[in-house]
Amino acid sequence: MNVSPDKAVPPTDDAGAEADLDSARRVLRLEMAGLEALARSLGERFVAALDLMGGAKGRVVVAGIGKSGHVARKIAATLASTGTPALFVHPAEASHGDLGMITEDDAVLALSNSGETEEMADIVAYAKRFEIPLVAITGKPDSALAEAASVALIIPENDEACPLGLAPTTSTTVMLALGDAIAVALLERKGFSADNFQELHPGGKLARRLLKVADIMHGEEELPLVDGDTTMADALLVMTAKRFGCVGIVDGSGRLEGIVTDGDLRRHMSPELLARKAAEVMSRHPHTIASQALASEAVRAMNERAVTNLFVVDGGPPVGILHIHDCLRAGVA
Repeated sequence: MNVSPDKAVPPTDDAGAEADLDSARRVLRLEMAGLEALARSLGERFVAALDLMGGAKGRVVVAGIGKSGHVARKIAATLASTGTPALFVHPAEASHGDLGMITEDDAVLALSNSGETEEMADIVAYAKRFEIPLVAITGKPDSALAEAASVALIIPENDEACPLGLAPTTSTTVMLALGDAIAVALLERKGFSADNFQELHPGGKLARRLLKVADIMHGEEELPLVDGDTTMADALLVMTAKRFGCVGIVDGSGRLEGIVTDGDLRRHMSPELLARKAAEVMSRHPHTIASQALASEAVRAMNERAVTNLFVVDGGPPVGILHIHDCLRAGVA
């Protein structure tokens, strides 16, 4: 916050600061208590809810209004990003045409702490009419929503962190955590992997962290390779043409047995260098990396070994080569 010198905010005195901290800590303690109670309450109903949502051929349609609506949007986003197709439908908009977004192949996850949200009535009626599985998250086991649901997940009764007991605080925290628990449990049921996660998160830092060597390496047609009997004069031509600053030496079966780098050239500098065989100049047992390794692992390996290239090997002949600049261009560092 920018504050002009003539409107500087006076410092809070020690008593005021301690009161602020006490308030914040009380909120966190109450919300932690709510989460602990939720963890203890989970049982067969939670598993039954997973069965309904995980068994849906379509999507999980998440609905809620007010603060529960904000939580519902986040739950829908978390489900969708972790392998369970999902979308948010606003209950009020559902009554004006958005019910058409819900199909008989879907499952509905409805959030309402009171369980008596009037705007939810049309979604509930629609789900009942077309026999669409309905999972409720509510704080009232005897509410209209809980009674209408195929499975009702009841939030344990806890004090709201708001001192007035009015603003949804503990209840929304618990709802949000329950949504995360559902999403992660479904993720683990499906065997959702880091590769799947990357497919759904192609942009941003997460995607860069999950890039594989195979995603950014240079393929076989660009490999700087010669056999061990090649003269260094010819090896240098390949090394210069491929522009990686190195050349790999392969045996009769095409497997990598050595590498010639700028450093090797300096160490063997002599009038006879160009006439020597590549196998006489190469460094044996070069560092390599697998194509399915994370690009971040390749960066770490290159930094630790003070090299700028790694040949990509999957147990046989080289299948690619990776330069540190490839990683930097891809945003992996």
